Amino acid sequence: MSQESRTLKSAFEAAEKQRIALEGACEANSPTFHEDLAEALKLYHECIQIINKISLFSPNEELEDISTSDLPYLLVNYHIAELLQKVSTPTPSARKAALKETREAYEQFLHLLDDYSILSPSDAKLFAAYNEDPDAFSTISAADPAARRNAKIANFKAEKELKNKLAYMRSSPRYLEDGGDEDAVRELYLTNIAFCTHMAFQGLEGINREMEILAQAPLPLMPTLSTVEDDERRRKASLDKVAYSERLDTPLNGLSSMNKGPLLSKEGKPLRPFTLTSNRQELQQGVFRPGHNLPTMSIDEYLEEERRRGNIIEGGGEASGRQPEPDEDNYEKADAETMKAREWDEFKEENPKGSGNTLNRG
Repeated sequence: MSQESRTLKSAFEAAEKQRIALEGACEANSPTFHEDLAEALKLYHECIQIINKISLFSPNEELEDISTSDLPYLLVNYHIAELLQKVSTPTPSARKAALKETREAYEQFLHLLDDYSILSPSDAKLFAAYNEDPDAFSTISAADPAARRNAKIANFKAEKELKNKLAYMRSSPRYLEDGGDEDAVRELYLTNIAFCTHMAFQGLEGINREMEILAQAPLPLMPTLSTVEDDERRRKASLDKVAYSERLDTPLNGLSSMNKGPLLSKEGKPLRPFTLTSNRQELQQGVFRPGHNLPTMSIDEYLEEERRRGNIIEGGGEASGRQPEPDEDNYEKADAETMKAREWDEFKEENPKGSGNTLNRG
């Protein structure tokens, strides 16, 4: 039995090391992450096999009968449920299967704690409510929005208190697993179990919410293993196997296959039946396109094209008040400006201001 215990300890330590490494991983979609996740699940399942083989836990025992070093093994099913929620699934049906397996792991974890009467009175009440209707289970039973809000705040505070307590215990030398006080280490393990119990109920509620969303997911239009080429191949095979039929009209595909001549005459008159079709791949890609036409150019490109066509009138504003700088080398233009100014001066001398206003004179 000592050999089996050592084997269980080594397998559990390896699984814990793998799980902690996964918690710090950033790339959850990388192949390495999925390989490490599968390895961690394999190690935890190996722990379950060893626990069942040596009958480490028995429904006839109580919490006091479990040694302090065996308390962490109560969390094996909880860690399996944690890792199963991280498994990537390609389809909604596969996700449902993964969530179902996660739910079973949570249930085994809670049933084991319930057999040893480890659940607190509030957790035991939640577990009883879960057993009555697992699919509709919720940690917040109130329908009043204010009551639900207060219950969420209470759950958050309880989770935060457990986290702070665990952080304090793990930082204190008194609670060290190697060389620490056995009663203190036992208290640390039981506090960790209480925290995992709290998170297990939160996980079961999250599974129910996700199941409701997956139930509304649309069914796939065609099997994922079938391709457009397979459909075309089956269609041609069915045409080759056409036998006697009582239909008076021949299918259009049959007519087009029998008539190999040109489709239209030189005058544009149809010579044989035809059907306007499009590429099936294009139709499939256009299913989820928006109903409106998407823009083909940016605003800057549109304005540049309109300016090139001469549709934009430039000028006005501050630009219209700016006088161009005179060209000193253009003598003809300078002479013209001088003559214009001289003619204006002569006009003002011949027509003084007010000389044309004769109606209002006294």
